[in-house]
Amino acid sequence: MIDLYYSGTPNGVKLRLFLEEAHLPYRLVPVRLSKGEQHKPEFLAISPNNKIPAIVDHAPTDGGAPIPMFESGAIMLYLAEKCGRLIPRDERARLEVVQWLFWQVAGLGPLGGQAGHFRAHATEKIPYAINRYTREIHRLYNVLDKRLAGRDFIVDEYSIADIACYPWVWPYRGLGQSLDDFPNLRRWFEAISARAAVAKVYEGIEDPYAGAPAFTDEERKALFGQVGAH
Repeated sequence: MIDLYYSGTPNGVKLRLFLEEAHLPYRLVPVRLSKGEQHKPEFLAISPNNKIPAIVDHAPTDGGAPIPMFESGAIMLYLAEKCGRLIPRDERARLEVVQWLFWQVAGLGPLGGQAGHFRAHATEKIPYAINRYTREIHRLYNVLDKRLAGRDFIVDEYSIADIACYPWVWPYRGLGQSLDDFPNLRRWFEAISARAAVAKVYEGIEDPYAGAPAFTDEERKALFGQVGAH
């Protein structure tokens, strides 16, 4: 059994997508980010960066104590290799999947988060920041669109590379993009959207960047006001 510490953000969703697609048993442990639950000591013991998702694997392959893990890319790679699903066995294909996984966690996700923040959540509208990150997401979508030319998936078969990238394409409207600009990306996006596991996970989830939520001052402090503590 795996405990998934979860909120319905793009990074949280991609771990739940993986668990559903891999048919692994898991227990959802909701973390209410706007209530500051990510700052509680018991959560920080699992995820010292106070971010979701995080997991505790209660059945590690070495038979030892449960393994806590944070960082979505590391978790996906660990679980895929553990269960032998959604990652190629062929070494060259596996390396391609790992590269695109790292591309997502290093670029598509962080820059998507910045675009979404400045477009929807920042109390001060800063045109330079909005334009900078919106253009960068357009560039990254174009990179993915070119990769998908003549391909059903990012690397051969459906894999953790696709699962990692999809939740950062799903809110494309809130990120200021149109899939009409990216025909290969649109075809890939629509095919993945039709998967049963994807429909299940996204039920009830809304685009986090499609509007400006009415956060209270306390909620904004919990979400955006963290500083280093000594």
